[in-house]
Amino acid sequence: MVRLRADRSACRGAGQCVFTAPALFDQDETEGLVLLLVPHPEGAELQDARRAIVACPNRALSEEP
Repeated sequence: MVRLRADRSACRGAGQCVFTAPALFDQDETEGLVLLLVPHPEGAELQDARRAIVACPNRALSEEP
């Protein structure tokens, strides 16, 4: 099972994760930083998560086995 990680200290609020995978990520209302909604995506959601990881300009997202 894959686990997603979101490093809020690296996040700058670009929002690419939310545009790429809105079912998996959101942004907090205060600072606009990433919020991880689904820590263990599967199937199509896993593919969306991987696209979001690549799209993040600050490399704040990652996956672990």
